Amino acid sequence: MKIALTLLITALAFSISAQVTQWRGPNRDGHFTETGLLKEWPEDGPELLMQVEKIGKGYSSVISEGDMIYTTGMIDTLDYLTAINPDGSFKYQVSYGLSWKNSYPDTRCTPVIDGDRIYVQSGMGRVACINKETGEEIWAVEVDKNYETDYHVWGNSETPLIVDNMVICTPGGEKTSVVALDKMTGEPIWQSESVGGARGYASATVYGLNGNRYILAVTAKEILALVPETGEVAWHYRHFDSSKWTWQENGMIWTNTPLVKGDEVFISMGYNYDAAMLKIGADGKSVSKKYTNTVLDNHHGGLVLADGYVYGSNWENNSKGNWVCMDWETGDIKYETEWDSKGSVVMADGLLYCYNERGNVGIVKPTPEGFEVISQFKITEGAGPHWAHPFIANGKLYMRHGDVLMVFNIKA
Repeated sequence: MKIALTLLITALAFSISAQVTQWRGPNRDGHFTETGLLKEWPEDGPELLMQVEKIGKGYSSVISEGDMIYTTGMIDTLDYLTAINPDGSFKYQVSYGLSWKNSYPDTRCTPVIDGDRIYVQSGMGRVACINKETGEEIWAVEVDKNYETDYHVWGNSETPLIVDNMVICTPGGEKTSVVALDKMTGEPIWQSESVGGARGYASATVYGLNGNRYILAVTAKEILALVPETGEVAWHYRHFDSSKWTWQENGMIWTNTPLVKGDEVFISMGYNYDAAMLKIGADGKSVSKKYTNTVLDNHHGGLVLADGYVYGSNWENNSKGNWVCMDWETGDIKYETEWDSKGSVVMADGLLYCYNERGNVGIVKPTPEGFEVISQFKITEGAGPHWAHPFIANGKLYMRHGDVLMVFNIKA
């Protein structure tokens, strides 16, 4: 009975967490829950319902809740949160902190909606809680300054994680690796020990194992699992090998949120650096490497796990990569196929939605038999890299390119 009750509580916790509207879907794994979507598109692409400009420059995703749209963008030297009405007008556009000031400063953090509040993190690490209805700032904390972040080359690309009553951030550095703030007040709840490494670029997530929950986060050197209630480090694994990565001493360019299935974790970060499958110990407090994979070194487009296979693109150079399917269990590569360039991938209603860095958007069958693009069209508006991950809700596909938002009808 005790075990059953524990599992029920864990299931309820995940159910509550799933109500949060956030980057890459309810569980940050690239899966969206939409159904009843088109299985193929017209020759020139799905119907464009709305186009909105002047949202600010950025690579962050657009998100939608109800009939409202929310996004972030850089205007001059500040990061802004914009709330967009159903007719495309701005309900509000408010600044929440300084943008990253060095290389590639455009906004990266995607808004996170939890109830009547929105949580964002600026490029210089100012975490803000904003009233969803009015745009008024409720509280803010200079996380990177207060916790003495050690920045990697491109600063802060993190989207905060909401767990229970906490906002989770990963400043990295020597003082701490992960911190928890009270989501209602911004007051500190705990800070973890430092496991080493500069601030990474990946956003944290949550996984469950044997009736327990853990926060999964990365620095530029380490992946670590933490007990949500206390911030205790349950296990950590150093993926950084300075003999294989000589560019920076304080760690790797680690951008992707890891994928989790049961007691296994897949990590990948591009640049011809081996991806790896990790195996968590039965006690939940140890980890070991199961295998490495030299092909699926995903840059920053994310990965999707579906029916035992991992889908995504790999890295050949900063402007080129192929599309790959890998067997989760063995690491065997089922295909590696060219499609203009590498890019981002999410999934909904049984199909992969792929957005490559040449601006092509396609729906693809998730099958290990081959990379089959069913339909595709090209994003022609906006400027800068095609790096923002797609978002799917309300029978619509939300695409962002630079300071332009596009909303497409993909409902069958």
